[in-house]
Amino acid sequence: MNRHTCATFALLTTLALAGSAWGDEREDLEVVRQTTVNLIQALVEKGVLTQDAAQAMIKQAEDAARKKVAAAQAAQDKDKVVRVPYVPEMVKREIRDQIKQEVLAQAKTERWGDVNAVPEWVDRMHWEGDLRMRYQRDSYAKNNAPPTFVDQWYGQAIGTTGNTTDSRERWRLRARLGLSAKISDMVSGTIRLATGSDNTPLSTNQTLGNTADKYSIWVDEAYLKLDPAKWFTVSGGRIPNPWFSTNLVWHNDLTFEGVAAKTTYHFDDRRSAYFTAGVFPLQDIAPNAGTKAKSKWLVGLQGGVDLAAQSGSKAKFGLALYDYKNAEGIPDTAAGLLDYDATKPQFHQKGNTTFPDPYAPHNPKLASKFRELNLTGQLDIANFAPTHVILTADYVRNIGFDQAEIAKRTGYIVDKQNAGFQLQMTVGRPKIAARGDWQAFVGYRHLQADAVLDAFTDSDFHLGGTDTKGYFIGGSYGLDKNTWLSLRWLSADSIYGPPLGIDVLQLDLNAKF
Repeated sequence: MNRHTCATFALLTTLALAGSAWGDEREDLEVVRQTTVNLIQALVEKGVLTQDAAQAMIKQAEDAARKKVAAAQAAQDKDKVVRVPYVPEMVKREIRDQIKQEVLAQAKTERWGDVNAVPEWVDRMHWEGDLRMRYQRDSYAKNNAPPTFVDQWYGQAIGTTGNTTDSRERWRLRARLGLSAKISDMVSGTIRLATGSDNTPLSTNQTLGNTADKYSIWVDEAYLKLDPAKWFTVSGGRIPNPWFSTNLVWHNDLTFEGVAAKTTYHFDDRRSAYFTAGVFPLQDIAPNAGTKAKSKWLVGLQGGVDLAAQSGSKAKFGLALYDYKNAEGIPDTAAGLLDYDATKPQFHQKGNTTFPDPYAPHNPKLASKFRELNLTGQLDIANFAPTHVILTADYVRNIGFDQAEIAKRTGYIVDKQNAGFQLQMTVGRPKIAARGDWQAFVGYRHLQADAVLDAFTDSDFHLGGTDTKGYFIGGSYGLDKNTWLSLRWLSADSIYGPPLGIDVLQLDLNAKF
């Protein structure tokens, strides 16, 4: 008997034995089959068999096994024996586990048997809010100009400050409560209520001391947000500030009415570029026979980059153009008609150059157009983490300022004061979130009279407005989770206008949830 015959005999014998064990466990059969295949492969590796001969032997054995199985099956069918297909125990366990997981997932989603279950839509709602209690002291320099002179200089019939010499102390409260809802995978909506008053679009502070009268609550935010793609978002309504900016141009609490869209392109995990565009109605003026004034708008564009290093350090830059349409004043043409009365600003603080209308001197109007070019940069150095060093620089220029155009419209020359900048260094945690977190900052600001629209810049530094320069310093310390104490000192003087020095001290107790 040659070696091929021996191997064939061994294979057939093994498979025959396996076939006789038809009623045994399939695991045993699989072990026998695998053992036989391994044996043949070992004979091939030893040179006893060729690869072709081995494949032929396996095929011959499988054919014989199939015939035997078919014959056994035919005999069983003849005897009308019903054979239940064998399902290995391992497969049974896998099927059981899969069904169990699917049922548990459905039960969790639908909250089967949970007596305290709430509707599914509740999970798509998110609440957040914050409270701030503030002590503020406003101190005025002794050499300040009288209030009347300051008011006339800034072109206001009613006092800008009402006081330029006497210090003032106030307790102030800010409360905000917001609700965000995930409407679908693409659409979400937000509504936020806040304290404040109807005579300013900026501050949400409520000054205490009104004979215990109750506070007014206003709609601070109300908007829909669409995320049709990871790289694109659009928001419409009364929305948060969409710009990368500082309070040099935009007040920290300012919300915008209109539509803003943002696209982001990621070069890789550490580099990305963004572009933001927005259109915002500022004052809607209905056309009628009694006015020639046009509605006022703000159109904004900003592009920039975000960079990150392996150390955790980050850098961000943004270049923006904010173009105000029809914000400049136009003199009325005849007494009693007041065709352009609506060109006066609905709200402004102080600093912008204004002119009295010849037929309505009680309605000062803005002398310049405002088209603000704004460059902002921030470097977050995380090499000393968890302590960060954050450097921020902001520069703005009103490229819409035109002396000749102003003179033609108002009848007099206006000095060119149309640029501003702010520098700030912050050391500590980027955000205060836990007990022991701390942060300290120092900065300097120089903002000329017509660099930005004074209505929307910071209302704390110099008590609001433009034509101001000075420094600010302060810090924060975490008292507990999401609770911290802040202290700020802001010292500012006028640049070009009448002498007006104002120092502001703010001590805040903050909490958010």
